[in-house]
Amino acid sequence: MPRNATSATAFSSRLPNGVIIGVDEAGRGPLAGPVVAAAVILCKPRPAGLDDSKKLTAIRRAALEEKIKRRCRWAVGLVEPEEIDRLNIFGATMLAMTLAVGALCDQLAGDEAVGEVLVDGNLTPQGRRAEWCWPARAIVGGDAIEPCISAASIIAKEHRDRIMRQAAQAHPHYGWERNAGYGTPEHLAALRKHGPTPLHRRSFAPVAQLQLL
Repeated sequence: MPRNATSATAFSSRLPNGVIIGVDEAGRGPLAGPVVAAAVILCKPRPAGLDDSKKLTAIRRAALEEKIKRRCRWAVGLVEPEEIDRLNIFGATMLAMTLAVGALCDQLAGDEAVGEVLVDGNLTPQGRRAEWCWPARAIVGGDAIEPCISAASIIAKEHRDRIMRQAAQAHPHYGWERNAGYGTPEHLAALRKHGPTPLHRRSFAPVAQLQLL
């Protein structure tokens, strides 16, 4: 299935030296489901109340997602469990970020250049993915201090949570609509009873250990 999706465009946060793109991911730690990255160019004025998605209530996060998608430019990239197992989760995250930024750059007009990509964390895909061709800077805790990264964290989390809620309808035993694929006691108990699904990451220890029993 396609590993990226894009939105319609609205306003631009273009600076004299190019647009600033914020990037964050959701889903490094879960035992099931894709890893999702989002890239956002904020509109002006930017939506009020942006913050790390984990600090926001579900209602507030959903409201901000709607505003970001309606007013700003954004894109997501996702990497499925099979490829996570092939690349490892770090490599898959770098790929998801690259897909997201590439999809967003496809929306830019010909005279718009990327000034800088701000990535949450301490590493970026620069030098780690051959396709990555943009100036990049890692910011530890960026999802709480850089508004464009905060916006990306909201888009990534909401997008991934929706995927897992939909997946829960086909695989109802694991509680993905509540745990988003993380290794909660409920999820682990269901894994032991029902075994892994095609959406489980076989390289992650709790799943791999079950396959050895």
